[in-house]
Amino acid sequence: MLSCDICGETVTSEPDMKAHLLIVHMENEVICPFCKLSGMNYDEMCFHIETAHFEQNELERSFARINTIQYRTSDNRKDNTLQCRMEVNSSVHSACASNHPKILAQSLPNDGTLKQKAFYSENLTEARKFLKSKEKECDLSKIKGSIYETTYSPPECPFCGRIEDCSQDMENHVKTKHANLLDTPSEVHACSLSTPTWPHKNEPWAQNTSLSRDHDQPLYDCPMCGLICTNYHILQEHVDLHLEESSFGQGIDRVQCSRDLELAHQLQQEEDRKRRSEESQQEMGEFQKLQRQYGLDNSGGYKQQQLRNMEIEVNRGRMHPSEFHRRKADMMESLAIGIDDGKTKTSGIIEALYRYYQNAATEVRRVWLSTEVDHFHSSFGDKGWGCGYRNFQMLLSSLLRNDAYDDCLKGMSIPCIPKIQSMIEDAWKEGFDPQGASQLNNRLQGTKAWIGACEVYTLLTSLRVKCHIVDFHKSTGPLGTHPRLFEWILNYYSSEREGSPKVVCTSKPPIYLQHQGHSRTVVGIEERKNRTLCLLIFDPGCPSREMQKLLKQDMEASNLKQLRKFVGNLKHKQYQIVAVEGVLSSEEKVARRQASQVFTAEKIP
Repeated sequence: MLSCDICGETVTSEPDMKAHLLIVHMENEVICPFCKLSGMNYDEMCFHIETAHFEQNELERSFARINTIQYRTSDNRKDNTLQCRMEVNSSVHSACASNHPKILAQSLPNDGTLKQKAFYSENLTEARKFLKSKEKECDLSKIKGSIYETTYSPPECPFCGRIEDCSQDMENHVKTKHANLLDTPSEVHACSLSTPTWPHKNEPWAQNTSLSRDHDQPLYDCPMCGLICTNYHILQEHVDLHLEESSFGQGIDRVQCSRDLELAHQLQQEEDRKRRSEESQQEMGEFQKLQRQYGLDNSGGYKQQQLRNMEIEVNRGRMHPSEFHRRKADMMESLAIGIDDGKTKTSGIIEALYRYYQNAATEVRRVWLSTEVDHFHSSFGDKGWGCGYRNFQMLLSSLLRNDAYDDCLKGMSIPCIPKIQSMIEDAWKEGFDPQGASQLNNRLQGTKAWIGACEVYTLLTSLRVKCHIVDFHKSTGPLGTHPRLFEWILNYYSSEREGSPKVVCTSKPPIYLQHQGHSRTVVGIEERKNRTLCLLIFDPGCPSREMQKLLKQDMEASNLKQLRKFVGNLKHKQYQIVAVEGVLSSEEKVARRQASQVFTAEKIP
């Protein structure tokens, strides 16, 4: 008789003792290594570990703790130790084996004649074989260091120690070589080669009972990984772990995506701020450049520039200090009364041109001249920006000689540049050209602001001088020329060409001619024998000493070079002219003031 060292129960033989230890005491040692749960059979404990403790790092630690469970028993007769060692590789064996459709719950014969060692070894070999195929199907090798990474050892014969490549070969080997050692038919033995299903505590083995869908115990498939569970609650825990893992991964992805989007948004905002800052600085630089160019940089006006330039002339030795003080006094007097001092004026040029064309200019077929015009050139005070004001002085000098404009001009004299600026500001206050006034900040006095065709039109209209603007906004000839401009001016000066004398002094005032960056005054037009046209132009940039050469009795053709402008000489992109047509009534003045709220001009073409 043999006595169990654990419970004291006596059995008759060593196989019965092995069966007793296997059935009664092995399950008592199955304790969850994580939560210390006990009281389950081997299959249920494996499902519990599979579903409740699936974290990889926890499973790796558990692998070291439950890798080997040893069972020792004493042999009273032989005084040696029987070691029954079962390898528990992270509970995968039982989890997979319990779901294998071929598994049978085998009963142990009460007579103990079945060779337990062969039974256990062969069934463990079959479980290892199934586990290996299951691991390949699930690609468990991707989970590095997990409990599914187990080393498969080839089956070894429990009787002679022979090693075979697979369990099928081992089964054939046992059937043929050791059949006489088996007390059960080979058909039953073949079934027993599958991994045994461990029964509950103190529950007897069921003979040839398979855990399948055809019997009373229901099986539940995991909809995500296909794992088969025998308990619905365990399946639910298992699926919840799937969902938590998926939700956790998706949460990480969402957080990472949100961080990436936030970073991209911050980078885009920083880039936009930098671009806006650069654009703002560039725009400010260009605006300041335009302000300097057009005299709106608050650097002073006519008076300040006149004094500064005269001081420079004194420092360079070009002007005597006494001359400086004399000119300063004259300038202050001129500014006080608002009348130009006439120091830049040249008169009598139209008469000189009439004499020249009468006696010379054989290449000219006909020439039309405006009424008498004085030439005004820029001085120290307006050099670089005063051309518009000087052209207005030229145009006004012609109107003041025409009796038709006495009523509207009221015997006024040629104003100085600061006075002209004041007159334009008064016209703005009346309501003329509000857009132009806004662009110039409603202020001209004390600045070096340029004026153009619109300001000249506004000033003349406020004085009741009838005029209109014609815009030659694009070229009408080859190579960027403007032949239509020449034709318009010819029609302005001459309504009838045939039968007229060679030189015609008309009653028409000169024409204000504006283009980008400069303005001039047209005082006549030539029609040459080859039918080409040539404008006669007064330029404010031409100094008095050059203009006075035209007053000589023996004036030569070379002296007219500075006045003559052929079609090929005017190639700016756009030209505007202001042409005087007569006098406005008070009602017409009011109508034109209303029309100037939105400034329009006649366009050619």
